[in-house]
Amino acid sequence: MKISLKNAIALSLVLQIIFVKWLGSHTDWVENYYSTGLYPFISKIFRSLFGWIPFSMGDLLYFLLIIMAIVFFIKSRKTILRNKLKFLRDIVMVLSVAYFTFHLMWGLNYYREPLAVKLKLTETKDFQELIDFTKQLIQKTNEAQFFITQDSSIPVHIPYSQKEMFQITVAGYDNLKIEHPFLNYSTPSIKASLFSTGLTYMGYAGYLNPFTNEAQVNGLLPSFRFPVVTGHEIGHQLGYSAENETNFIGYLVTAKNKDKYFQYAAYAYALGYCLNDLHRRDPEIFDMVFSKLSPGVKANFQEMNVFWNSYKNPMEPVFKSIFNSFLKANNQTEGIQSYNAVVSLLVAYHKQHPL
Repeated sequence: MKISLKNAIALSLVLQIIFVKWLGSHTDWVENYYSTGLYPFISKIFRSLFGWIPFSMGDLLYFLLIIMAIVFFIKSRKTILRNKLKFLRDIVMVLSVAYFTFHLMWGLNYYREPLAVKLKLTETKDFQELIDFTKQLIQKTNEAQFFITQDSSIPVHIPYSQKEMFQITVAGYDNLKIEHPFLNYSTPSIKASLFSTGLTYMGYAGYLNPFTNEAQVNGLLPSFRFPVVTGHEIGHQLGYSAENETNFIGYLVTAKNKDKYFQYAAYAYALGYCLNDLHRRDPEIFDMVFSKLSPGVKANFQEMNVFWNSYKNPMEPVFKSIFNSFLKANNQTEGIQSYNAVVSLLVAYHKQHPL
């Protein structure tokens, strides 16, 4: 009995999932043949195609697909109700094509070798090491804040445009590749999202579109957070999918930038994660350490809290739950909590490279 093309494509989804999970158990193959082999070629093609366009083609692609889906459901609702199994088959077929395209274009990077292996880092969760590193970060953050403002009570506001911050971040990658050649970034494609308001209501600071390889940054973010998020999304473009790893890359490229505003942004970003980890593990020690922060730095942290709280809505937990499930399905066992796992990378790295 012949199987139609649509049925074959739909059925192939199961085989694809099995193949990807099997391939994911061979991280050396993914690293050598995809992440450092095929993927850089694919990503540069798409960055060349779309990077010069001043607005996000990926945002428009998603918008058009959503509109087309809504129009299709409205026009075909009676046919769908009469042919439920056929409609279900078509949905699975679309998912199969999307699954294949996603993994070919970017998604297999979820199964590459960990960044800690490439950097020869030994991660630990030693509590005393976390305390010591957090104290060092507080000192560096306070010093950077005072150097910029000359007043410990004034929060830092980066005076650059978003376009200038994109350019400074790219220059930072040019410097970073001297020390870490595998973080070489060329053919930039970084943009403020057309739907930054929507991203903010969803609770996202940015995202990489895997189908156009454009790095989108939430254009509403407070300026002192913008550089690290830009570095984070470029880290995704370079083929690092794990959120803790791109958090670390975003920190590293920003901290090693020659610009003092960027250095402050990096220290404050890393400090936020360390303080959160400290608070979770010992609130009393957190209170003692947090008291050492200068008022200006605290004001910047408060600025971030006010920003996100002003966009809180009942749907945000739903979006985050969906993203949490997506991460877990793609080899990120900690889900959305994997963002916080950057702390062990930071501590391990600065044991070898003191602040």
